[in-house]
Formats: sequence, C-alpha cells, structure tokens
Amino acid sequence: MSLKRNIAANYVSQLYVTGIGILILPMYIRYMGAEAYGLVGFFTMLQAWFGVLDMGLTPTIGRETARYHGGSMSGLAYRQLLRALTLIFAGIAVIGGGALWLFAGVIANKWLNIESLSGADVNLAVEIMAISVALRWMGGLYRGVLTGSERMVWLSGFNVVFATLRFVAVFGTMWLYGFTPVVFFLHQLAVAVLEIAGLWIISLKLTPGRDSFDRPIGWSFTPVKPVLKFALSVAFTSSVWVLVTQTDKLVLSGILPLAEYGYFTLAVLVASGIMVISGPVSIAIMPRMARLNAEGKREEMIQVYRHGSQLVSIIAGSAALVIAFNAELLLYAWTGDRSLAEKVEPILRLYVIGNGFLAVAAFPYYLQYALGNLRYHLIGNSVMVVVLIPSIIFAATYFGGIGAGYVWLGVNGLFLFTWCGFVHGRLVPGLHGKWIINDILRINLPVALFLFVVFYVSFNIESRIYALLYLFGLGLAALLIGVIASPAGLNLFIRKYKFNG
Repeated sequence: MSLKRNIAANYVSQLYVTGIGILILPMYIRYMGAEAYGLVGFFTMLQAWFGVLDMGLTPTIGRETARYHGGSMSGLAYRQLLRALTLIFAGIAVIGGGALWLFAGVIANKWLNIESLSGADVNLAVEIMAISVALRWMGGLYRGVLTGSERMVWLSGFNVVFATLRFVAVFGTMWLYGFTPVVFFLHQLAVAVLEIAGLWIISLKLTPGRDSFDRPIGWSFTPVKPVLKFALSVAFTSSVWVLVTQTDKLVLSGILPLAEYGYFTLAVLVASGIMVISGPVSIAIMPRMARLNAEGKREEMIQVYRHGSQLVSIIAGSAALVIAFNAELLLYAWTGDRSLAEKVEPILRLYVIGNGFLAVAAFPYYLQYALGNLRYHLIGNSVMVVVLIPSIIFAATYFGGIGAGYVWLGVNGLFLFTWCGFVHGRLVPGLHGKWIINDILRINLPVALFLFVVFYVSFNIESRIYALLYLFGLGLAALLIGVIASPAGLNLFIRKYKFNG
C-alpha cells in the first residue's frame, strides 16, 4: 500500500471531519443554545478522558498488526493476541461506561454549572453519553487493526461517512424530534452503534481465518504478556497525553457556567485542528517506520521520519501561524459575532501556537514507537506531568482559559526545544540539529516573517465573505512559502518518495 496514498487519504478525511465539525458549530449554538453546546464540549472531553482506560492496547494492536503483515508474527499468534485484547477491551468498556453511568447524577447536579437547562434532561444526556463513549472507545481496537494493515484509504472514507452522520444528519433528527440535548445524544448513540458494527466487520476480513490454523485459537490472556511491557509504556504515555491535553478542560468544566464553557471549548476546538491536520502523517508513518525497523532498514526509517517532520512543519506549522496572526478575524468570519470573537481570540491564539509546538514535538515519540522502546518518552512525559498539571490547575482556577493557554504554550515550547533534543541525541546522534533547523525552523520562520509583515500592513475587513477569502488566500501563500522554504519542497518530496508497496 502506497504511503503517499495513505497520507493523502488521511488528510482528505481528517480535513473533512475537522472542517465539517468546526463549520457546523455556529449552527449548534444557534439552534441548541450555548449552554447545550457546553454539554457537547463536555461529551468530547469525556471521550478523551476515557482514553486513559486504553492501557496502551490500541497502539499495541496497531503495531502488532503491522508486524504480522511484515512477516514478524504468525497468523495464529496474531489471532490469539487479537482475541485476548478483544476480551480486555470489552471488559473495560463495560466497567468504564458503567461507572460513568452511575455518576451521571453527580456530574449533572454537582459538577456542571447549569443555568437554564433541566437537571433531569442533563442527567439523562450524561447517561446516554456514557454508553456512546464506551462504544466509540471500543472501536479503537478495530481502528488499530485497520491502521496496522495500512488500510487508511478505506478507513478515511468510513470516517467521512460517519462524521457526516454525527455532525450533519443530527440536524434532521433534531428537526423531527426537537433541538434538545437528549435528542442530540440519542442520535450520537445510534451512530456509535453503527460505527462499531462497521469497524468490526471489516476488521474480521483483514485477519487470518480460523480454518487456516492447525489448532484452535483458544481463550487465553497469555499472548498479551510478550507485548505487555510495550503496552504499559504506551498506556502511561496515553494517560499522560490525556492529562496534559484535557486537565484544563476538566477543571474549567466545573468552574465556568456551562454556556461560557461552551465558548471556551469552541476556541480549543479550532486550535485542535492543528493536531488533526498533523495526525494523518503520524498515522501513516508509524506503522511504516515500525515495519522498516523490523526489516532492518534503519536509514529508510529515518528518511520517513524526517520527511514526515517536514510535511507537518509545512502544513500544520503554516496553519498554526495563520490562525495565530488572524485569530479574531477568523472567529468573526466563522461566527459573525464580533463580541464573541474578541472574547475568544486571546485563548485561541495561545492554544493554537501551543498546538503548533506540540505537533512537531510529538515526532520523537513516533521514532521511539517504531523502535519499540518508549523509555525516554516515559521519562520526559513524567517530568512534563509534574510541571504541567499543577500549573494548569492553578492557572485555570485563578485566571480561567487565558491562564491555561499561557501554561499550555510555555510548556510545549520548552518540551520541543529541550527534551526532544535529548531524545534525538540518545537514539540518533547528530540528528537533532538537522531536524530542528532544516525540518522545522527553516520552514516556519519565513512563514512567520511573511505573516508578521502582512499583519501590520493589513486593513479592516467588515464582510465575512471577504474575510474568508482573505484568510484562504493568506493560508495558500503561507503554505507556498513553507513549501519553497523546505529543504526539498513538497513537489520533490512527493516525486522522490519511494514508499510504494
């Protein structure tokens, strides 16, 4: 399977999923109200926190699937591992979803700051969330199978269909039954059921059949033991990721009125688009790097790593800079509300720059993932948790979203320019200087300089349509500058990238 095709498919689906989710937000607020949208933001945060229960199993099955297709694992051993992980996933889904269901009343009546919504409706909405979150998380197992099999094209199309069902088709349901949180979340539950069914069916077709083995698959957790160390390492990393990216949202959900929390999540959602548009590259290169490492092709693995870094710097870096320099204009063009844009703009600017740092700071993790040793990542993230979590809790409690934004920006910038260098020095001596200068700064500094000049010579734009056209043109210009400034250029990268098969 072509890596270029996988990356392209991932980008198309991720851009669509992110774009439709963001573009539709003003309609949620208009028809449901800001307070009801606050519940949607809370639902999104719960899905992220539920990832703590993953225990590293989703990336583990993805890596082992890649190893199976690379010839490093027998079909029987792979099926035994998949069955054991399925049992674990199902058990955790029941326990995690059940716990969330039991605490629905406490969440609705004690934690969330409800002003106009019915307490009974919010309670029921949280109960429905519990089931939906468990089902969507369970689908991570089957997504791991598809990702490890490098079936990104199919998965991308699947994601587009179900994003349309979640974000767009829900308006048809609410038009028929009412624009209420309960109707909204019942629709999300129905979509979650269909989604996990589809993922399960296609995953079965990608795994070796029972008739191809000379003995039964069996029911045992023993196959998990060989990958337990790697899984637990990833589990810690995943838990840290959730703590790092969701603590501010959890704290603010209990501090801010639900309507204001809705506006905060709106800003964070726009900023999260930076991580979304960088995600397709990581999804595509991680199994490829793992396979190349298993085949002993270290130089090719490093080449994939550096080309992926350049691609993320060009696309995600340019996007982050464009949004940072034009945060208020973007919010106005999107919502049509000047006062909302002025209130949310400082938070958006801080989070989008922080996410720009994070998009490239994540790359040393991909390298360690491919090598199968996350020791340095565990150490780095342990330090990050010790510094970041108390800082975010303090800043969010006393200074709200802006305080949390400053902490997010500062810690991610520090991580990129210090710890990433340490990891590179340990794993690939001599790489970090080339990586930080040629693959990141050489691309993003010219873009930042261009946007700085444009920002200070720009004029007021009153029309939302003109604002959108202006931002679109500015984004294309920034992207072009990034391509030209990159060591090879995007066209040369695509033409010379030898990743077929």
